[in-house]
Amino acid sequence: MTTRLKIDFVSDVTCPWCAVGLGALEAALDKVAPDVTADLHFQPFELNPQMPVEGQDAFEHLHEKYGTTREQQAQAREAIRARGEAVGFEFRREGRARVYNTFDAHRLLHWAELEDPRKQVALKKALLRSCHTDGENPSDPEVLVRLATEAGLDAERARAILASDEFASETRERERMYTDAGIHSVPAIIINDRHLISGGQPVEVFERALRQIAGAAPQATAFA
Repeated sequence: MTTRLKIDFVSDVTCPWCAVGLGALEAALDKVAPDVTADLHFQPFELNPQMPVEGQDAFEHLHEKYGTTREQQAQAREAIRARGEAVGFEFRREGRARVYNTFDAHRLLHWAELEDPRKQVALKKALLRSCHTDGENPSDPEVLVRLATEAGLDAERARAILASDEFASETRERERMYTDAGIHSVPAIIINDRHLISGGQPVEVFERALRQIAGAAPQATAFA
């Protein structure tokens, strides 16, 4: 018998650990299939909601936020790059040049879910690759329209959404719902609206959690 889980993946496309976490989660889902399957939904979270349109130099941003030096940032990038490689995600060795606002990307992801959850998954992956592999600007309308098209979505509809404030209130409402629930860092993976797994965990952690929550292990466990 197959157990189907609902998974809400709360994340930001500019978050490198979200790319690692998604890769590990998908690898774990491959391991537990066909006994356990999942409906995956991406939920919005902005790491830098006040980021201006022009963005900010990545080193300056991380230095201001965490006080890190260039050497420390390079070490962190290499650690994340290795974790990404282990789950099939490629990070640029030099990292991102700038950090950008991601609200419009979240608006498109909201629309994509309404169109077809599978296309939302495709768009999310395309956004993560665009940001972390290709070093593109996730707030650039042309980049967003191109990625939406690659995910199988209508280009003109995507362009119209970006030229308006459509889905802005819905996206803000979802963001508030998760922050009000205590989500203040990402990725946050919520299974069946009850079990929380925080951070870009290894594949084995996700696999064990999925089996336990699905009842494939002797005792289900809540994660916090």
